Amino acid sequence: MGLAVRVREATRADHAAAQAVTYFDALMAGQLDRDGYAALTAQLFFVYETLEEAATEMRTDPVAGRFVLDGLERLPALVADLNFLLGEDWPTRITASAATSEYRARLREVAFTWPAGFVAHHYTRYLGDLSGGQIVLKALAREYGLGDEGTHFYQFPGVHPVYVKRQYRELLDETGWDQVEQDRFLDEVSLAYRLNVAMLDDLGKAVAVR
Repeated sequence: MGLAVRVREATRADHAAAQAVTYFDALMAGQLDRDGYAALTAQLFFVYETLEEAATEMRTDPVAGRFVLDGLERLPALVADLNFLLGEDWPTRITASAATSEYRARLREVAFTWPAGFVAHHYTRYLGDLSGGQIVLKALAREYGLGDEGTHFYQFPGVHPVYVKRQYRELLDETGWDQVEQDRFLDEVSLAYRLNVAMLDDLGKAVAVR
């Protein structure tokens, strides 16, 4: 069994848990106001600020660097969305939640020096953006009337999601990691899912649902 299949099978329960949190349900159902949606964008900014800094460090790694694919960068899109949603003074208006701070701390711990750890977090975020994130994009248009402005994070101009996901699976199968390293990678992917769920749980407690 290739690593791409292993990680998909091993994280089915984690993936389901990430989709079942209160905040995500409210977002998809149009039960948040603009600030409630902007709160997610703000927390994602902190995550991607750290993850994409790690990507810069890992770009020259012979294995992890192959996953730093052009067109996936999300930080410029998040900045554009925050400018639209909160105004140009948004840097003074946002703070990382406790769960987001824990998430960033883990990224600092593993994603800058451990190639498989970086790929674990890169995989969890970007493949989620290319898959479930596209469902969120449709909900933002349907439930909140948002067009391009405010939803840049979920848009990947010039990127074909199906092709990129296929390429990503091939890269996973070509890592050359032994069984021990694959198992460590799978454990880190599961942790990445849990950190994302905790971030969403924090949001669910902080925002108003109508």
